[in-house]
Amino acid sequence: MDKFLNYSFNNKAYLETALTHSSYAHEMGMPTYRNNERQEFLGDAVLEIVVSDYIFNKYKLMPEGEMTKLRAGAVCEESLAAAARKIGLGEYLYLGKGEEQTGGRNRSSILADAMEAVFGAVYLDGGIEAARPFILGILSAYIEELKSNFKTRDCKTYLQEMIQKKSKEPLVYNIVNESGLAHNKEFVSNVTHKGVVLGTGKGKSKKEAEQNAAADAVHKLKGES
Repeated sequence: MDKFLNYSFNNKAYLETALTHSSYAHEMGMPTYRNNERQEFLGDAVLEIVVSDYIFNKYKLMPEGEMTKLRAGAVCEESLAAAARKIGLGEYLYLGKGEEQTGGRNRSSILADAMEAVFGAVYLDGGIEAARPFILGILSAYIEELKSNFKTRDCKTYLQEMIQKKSKEPLVYNIVNESGLAHNKEFVSNVTHKGVVLGTGKGKSKKEAEQNAAADAVHKLKGES
């Protein structure tokens, strides 16, 4: 039964528990600790530390706020449910008749909770040494996909990462023009490196102008590479 996970449990009872929804446990007269909610609780904590560690070490220039957003996206219900669907987790769940009849096998909340319970099961069975590669094997692609979207939302960080690979010299952002009335300003920023203008951008705030300047620089640098 554990072959679909690409992980072989030493104690398959952990997996059985992870797949047991509370509706099934209730119908079968099982004690509450036999459903997957306790392992979900543990799996949630293990998931957070594994993903946090991965992001912290892989994206060494990413500021705390962006790391928080990236982690939140990676461990949210939508991502976990998508991962569960990809490995076919829903097929193996033990559900009560009511949940079965109302589409519980494909319900995002049930799948996400079960995914966390499976993470908890792997941790209980093999420790963090087993849980880390297991979790990242399932979620790293989602993290990378989310990170790629950050290129448009946080271009300053992405541009810094690009430059840092080749130079220790800092990027410099300058507001080179400001126009409009107080309630409707427009700012123009450029970003320079070693005195060379890499990009220019406009925005309704200085921050927006700088982000657009960074986006322009990224676009131009990618065109050169």
